Amino acid sequence: MKTAFVFPGQGSQYAGMGREVAEKYPAARAVFDEADRALGFPLSKLCFEGPDEELKLTENTQPAILMTSVALFRVLEEKGLQPDFVAGHSLGEYTALVAAGSLSLSEAVRLVRRRGQYMQQAVPVGAGAMAALLGMELSAVISVCERAAQGQVVSAANLNSPGQIVIAGDREAVERAVTLAKEAGAKRAIMLQVSAPFHSALMKPAEERLSVDLDQLAFPDLRFTLITNVDAKPVRKGAEARSALRRQVSRPVLWQDSVQRLIAEGVGLFVEVGPGKVLIGLIRSIDKSVTMLNAEDEKSLENVFNGLL
Repeated sequence: MKTAFVFPGQGSQYAGMGREVAEKYPAARAVFDEADRALGFPLSKLCFEGPDEELKLTENTQPAILMTSVALFRVLEEKGLQPDFVAGHSLGEYTALVAAGSLSLSEAVRLVRRRGQYMQQAVPVGAGAMAALLGMELSAVISVCERAAQGQVVSAANLNSPGQIVIAGDREAVERAVTLAKEAGAKRAIMLQVSAPFHSALMKPAEERLSVDLDQLAFPDLRFTLITNVDAKPVRKGAEARSALRRQVSRPVLWQDSVQRLIAEGVGLFVEVGPGKVLIGLIRSIDKSVTMLNAEDEKSLENVFNGLL
């Protein structure tokens, strides 16, 4: 049975994340120290102590989740645990590339901090929005978005699992789509508390700025096969991974397709490495037959050790 390590994206942050493992495992502490040096300020303190208002700023959230997830991965790696495949949801793809050796930790935390800034600056605060539509097929979501657009942008942004699709775009268009989705029979259609319309065409300016940064990095070939967000296809070449990160900014996250591809490749065990259990919930709704573990603190790490060693 093959194993995939999957890494969470934005939305999994909480004050206190990583503190326990940093105190117990030197390998984890070293990750936080290196990331702080790379950024030039103690982001680890924000991870461990908050306040939540600062932690939730996109430019802080992205490197904070990445450094916490990498710290947990390093503990697993130190115990001799390695995956056959890696994947990450949005931001988590950067963590996956650090695990696979195609990005260094220092490169990645600086990169995702700028990514967060570029995304926030691409659309004025309050002008964009995202919403979760539950209990609708993709074809119905596409139809709702087409009717709601009225000359603005609104489209599928995260294809997370059967019946869970997140849309993003101009706030007014997203609000119209929520109303239309409810009328069309969605189980739920709710606006999300996010700071920008991620993975929509409105992120094109961020994609262009990030491309300049990506092109300055080497991106060696990967140690583990990555299933990319943007194509849900396996890559091992660094150049392919760079291309996927570039295109990912303004295009939808194909998470359901990615998980199904991993299962088709023979993966029967998924380990979510990072704060929260969002991905475990999504994977469970995609295929209940696979085994799922998570590693986010000392207790859950011990469960992974007991399950895999």
